[in-house]
Amino acid sequence: MIRAKIVGVGAYAPKRILTNHELEQMVETSDAWIVERTGVRERRIAGADEVTSDLAAHAARQALARAGIQPEEVDLIVCATTSPDMVFPSTAIFCQQKIGAKRAAAFDLFATCSGSLYALSVATQFIRSGQAQTVLAIGAEILSRITDFTDRGTCIILADGAGAALLCPSTDASEILDIQLGSDGQYWDYLYCAAGGTKHPISHETVDQKLHYIKMKGNEVFKVAVRTLEDVTAALLEKHGIVTRDIDLFIPHQANLRIIRAAAKRLGMPMDKVFVNIDRYGNTGAASIYIALEEAVAQGRLKRGDLILMAAFGGGFTWGAGLLRW
Repeated sequence: MIRAKIVGVGAYAPKRILTNHELEQMVETSDAWIVERTGVRERRIAGADEVTSDLAAHAARQALARAGIQPEEVDLIVCATTSPDMVFPSTAIFCQQKIGAKRAAAFDLFATCSGSLYALSVATQFIRSGQAQTVLAIGAEILSRITDFTDRGTCIILADGAGAALLCPSTDASEILDIQLGSDGQYWDYLYCAAGGTKHPISHETVDQKLHYIKMKGNEVFKVAVRTLEDVTAALLEKHGIVTRDIDLFIPHQANLRIIRAAAKRLGMPMDKVFVNIDRYGNTGAASIYIALEEAVAQGRLKRGDLILMAAFGGGFTWGAGLLRW
């Protein structure tokens, strides 16, 4: 079987920084409360002239440049997003146009915050099957556009950003070893955005009722997220006969620092092996794992041969876990 590996990573964060102190002027909260509850100190917000595909294109160009691969060589672009440019065409199509990947097929994938691992899994399968030689897996979000900045439960944590991983066939020990995915629709009303689809088409009423904004039941999400992250990662490790001490770096979805710490504790994963950057970026949805991976590479946290564990969960609920040999 053809093996797939990541040959380049990229990330992009918008220039505007929204601090907790600024949020104190917008909603009833405080810097201390936000840090204690979420671990977030600041987050990035896209400019009024930026759309999701702009962020995706920035990250994609960086991944390509670092791999020394031209856009014309890309066979496929898979973009995970919850906040597309339009209902259609796909954000991946706009990204394809902006980076000049003229040969590439392109489509969006919708798995909320787990989209990073869903997209990586799809990209891996295209490489393994021989249908593609060069695939861009992207996660990109402008969640601020569907965030109610009068809702303290969501506006303190959601943010904007993009990340990309470029995959090619592996000819060495580096490899995407496995990715396990799952979902359970019974939890849909814990985290959702109601309007804009066929259930609640856009209207004056849906706008007035703020149905186009993300709604979240924080306590319920916390409980399911911690349990889900533990279950999916433990099952993946057991499948491959791997124990926690074998992992060199754990990169979880940056949803909430309390969730990350609780999941790491349940797995017996020391925090010095857990990559955390939520304090500077907030929750960037499908982009968060790619942004964290790019930072880990840039900071020298990864060396050839390291074993990386990734895990994510998101609205739906969806979840996933992945093992990579760097």
